[in-house]
Amino acid sequence: MSFFDRLAERIAEVDSVVSVGLDPDPDRIPDFLADADLPRWAFNRRVIDATHEHAACFKPNAAFYEDPDGWRALRETVAYAHGKGVPVLLDAKRADIGNTTRQYAEALGEDGLNVDAMTVNPYMGRDSLQPFLDQEAKGVVVLCRTSNPGGADLQDLELASGEPVYERIAALADVWNEHDNVGLVVGATAPEELEELREQVPDIPFLVPGVGAQGGDAEAAVEYGLAPRDGYDVDVGVVNSSRGIIFAGEDAARRDDEQAYFGAAGDAAKQLKKRLNQFR
Repeated sequence: MSFFDRLAERIAEVDSVVSVGLDPDPDRIPDFLADADLPRWAFNRRVIDATHEHAACFKPNAAFYEDPDGWRALRETVAYAHGKGVPVLLDAKRADIGNTTRQYAEALGEDGLNVDAMTVNPYMGRDSLQPFLDQEAKGVVVLCRTSNPGGADLQDLELASGEPVYERIAALADVWNEHDNVGLVVGATAPEELEELREQVPDIPFLVPGVGAQGGDAEAAVEYGLAPRDGYDVDVGVVNSSRGIIFAGEDAARRDDEQAYFGAAGDAAKQLKKRLNQFR
């Protein structure tokens, strides 16, 4: 079964398109977890416990795990999320050429982190992504129009054909989608571009960041971020929030109240689910 088929089943099961970003910034992990063997894993486990019933997927960002203990924490996190029945999309933005990109792609498999999907960077072209694209069961989510202000520096540049770079990326992703395993990252902070891209590629699911702390357009994220999926009664795609969920309980952390801290994360995920479902 492909990643997007598994995602469709999960969306139907929990009636949610929420992606919970697992970005355990060590500087923001509460003091009551400081003595844990792997504080990032201890933090993530509690977040997963609090939010999984509202999560279509979990999205750890590799940047928060780039050290030996971090990789251990990430492996435990992936396995635990799978134990809850939730797919994992690793936000790593990988790509390269030759043996290097093949090694990156192996991180998707059972001998690596065993994640269900990964974000990739299309800047080096198709051959840099081919080892990911060839894994039919894994999702390949291509950076297209990102939610950060600086994304316009390159993504909005007009090509000789008259189209901006991000539209060319979407068109290429459509060509690369031979195994029906390709998605696109399209930020919620540019709703007009979300709409344009959905018209251009009507069947490709989007990962839509920027709805949480970045204040993106939730209605546009749902209306244009989700795509129909053959054989399923739900539209497929996810809308991500990281800091807005996992650090929602920081007031409770100052009171050293662990239950309230992670209860706030669960409440934030539930509220985002409810907010997004208004527009589905």
